[in-house]
Amino acid sequence: MDKLSGLPTARPPGKPMKFEGSELERKIKSLPAEPGVYLWKNSAGDVIYVGKAARLRQRVKSYFGGSGQGLKHLALVRQIADVETIVVPNEPQSLLLEDNLIKEHQPRFNIALRDDKSYPSIAVTIEDFPRVLVVRRRKIKEARYFGPYTDVTVLRKTLKVIRRIFTVRSCHYRLMDEKPERACLDYHIKRCLAPCVGKQSLSEYRAMIDEVISFLEGKTVDVRTHLRAKMEAAAKTLEYERAAEYRNSIKWLDQLETPQAIQVVGGMDSDAIGFARDGDEAVGVLIRIRKGKVVGREQRFLKNVQEWEDSQALKTFITRHYLKAEMKAKKVLLPFPPDDIEHISSLLAPAEILVPRRGVNKNLVDLADQNARHLMESFLIESFEADERVSDPVYALGRDLGLTSVPRSIVCVDISTNQGKDTVGSLVWFEAGRPRKSEYRRFRIKGEQQNDYAAISEVVQRYFTRRVDEKKQLPDLMLVDGGKGQLSAALSALDDLGLDVPLASIAKREEELFRPGSKRPIRLSRRSPSLRLVQRIRDEAHRFAIDYNRKTRKKRTFDSELLDVPGVGPTLRRRLLGAFGSLAGIKLASPDEIAALPGLSVGKANKILYHLGVKS
Repeated sequence: MDKLSGLPTARPPGKPMKFEGSELERKIKSLPAEPGVYLWKNSAGDVIYVGKAARLRQRVKSYFGGSGQGLKHLALVRQIADVETIVVPNEPQSLLLEDNLIKEHQPRFNIALRDDKSYPSIAVTIEDFPRVLVVRRRKIKEARYFGPYTDVTVLRKTLKVIRRIFTVRSCHYRLMDEKPERACLDYHIKRCLAPCVGKQSLSEYRAMIDEVISFLEGKTVDVRTHLRAKMEAAAKTLEYERAAEYRNSIKWLDQLETPQAIQVVGGMDSDAIGFARDGDEAVGVLIRIRKGKVVGREQRFLKNVQEWEDSQALKTFITRHYLKAEMKAKKVLLPFPPDDIEHISSLLAPAEILVPRRGVNKNLVDLADQNARHLMESFLIESFEADERVSDPVYALGRDLGLTSVPRSIVCVDISTNQGKDTVGSLVWFEAGRPRKSEYRRFRIKGEQQNDYAAISEVVQRYFTRRVDEKKQLPDLMLVDGGKGQLSAALSALDDLGLDVPLASIAKREEELFRPGSKRPIRLSRRSPSLRLVQRIRDEAHRFAIDYNRKTRKKRTFDSELLDVPGVGPTLRRRLLGAFGSLAGIKLASPDEIAALPGLSVGKANKILYHLGVKS
């Protein structure tokens, strides 16, 4: 068991796994020589890597042979305890299965797409009177999805245009089964034509939804023509306010296209993919070209790519993002060939995959690459700049920990000991990302001195008992310096008190975060503002604990040395300390200066100095 992180380890670091003659070797020898997916597991049964192979037996066995492998590969092999395989009919299907399993298990050694589930999409429902919704998870059955929108500004502009141009209903009625008694406010402000009360027919509403879908697909010419005709008709009938609304809608449509619309000479509809990389971070960019114009851009940041080739990272971007994207074009333009290009080609069929070297298609790939480099540079600048707005890391931490509310007030507990002596606890309070020193607390551990878990439990119980008794504010989040063991001790103490305070711990070695009820640690990027905030709070609690431990140890040393002098009791010790300030001050004093204190003589002063090692 790893003492710092609380995670089980397959074997001590640096000690190679004994493969020959092991049960794992026998299992690998029985694997089929067919295409499929393999899942490496550690001794706890957690999936730590998912891969695919054209021949499972040869690929799996190759992990335990050869030399010159990177540190990441060696770290993976040292944790391997078991393997599970799934055979598939062909390699293209293994690509899809690999993607699904990576998303399911999120193995620590696979390339990961950052924020893979957080980007919103627009959904057009499939019902009698469809609705247009913004969703983050694609759980609505038989809906048409557009996106995901990695640029939220584009999403907002798109929704504004839809609301200005089209009269899509916003209610949640199942209109063929239930209807309201009267039309809502949207009807009176002309944002909806009230199909719920029969003021708009099903055929008219469906025709309008078809226009919405065309607009979301990037076919804006027909929408603009239709709007202009409506504007002119309204002007002829002297409905100038309505005509102005249509004119403004056309302007909104122009604004949506202007920032990203460029002309392309010739060529059919295509998707251009760009790629940029910096160390262990990479980004893939997808630019959509429809009817000679760039109509959209999407991007995905990838992490954990430090020991992977660019071709492998690009394959991950294509299989885990582009294969599931809507509205794929007939031509896909790539900056360089990815791994398994022949199998990716079969999955994208009938789309044609090209790696252009010249001409218009090369210009489009260069444009996508330029966007990728710009995004990577912006990401690095934002990551390394000192963030003066302390609220941002607080919001990010709440999101990364899955909290239901923003942790504006955070406390952190740390324990400091000196070989089982002078064990103390510290508790620091941060408000909106800033230290609130008036709320700092320190504790002399009364219970078992050498038990870190018991010390944490004591600090938590003493602190929260007094906090509740005094009817003071409880923190939004409590952090504990340590791994799963320390987390369990704090959770048990809170449960005994009947308190429900959000809790997390941070382990020093890998800087992993743990939450109650979760087997997997939360691994944040080293550049993450959430992690930097947690580290800052943890380090402050550690500093405060060590400072108190030193004072306690110094005081104990002073007390024991001075009280060992015959004839010096607590009263005389306090008198000496008050007069000379410290043990060093007493040693520098003369016998006459010491004898001047009440209750002391020159003879007793000489005896004190002799026992303190001062030569006369």
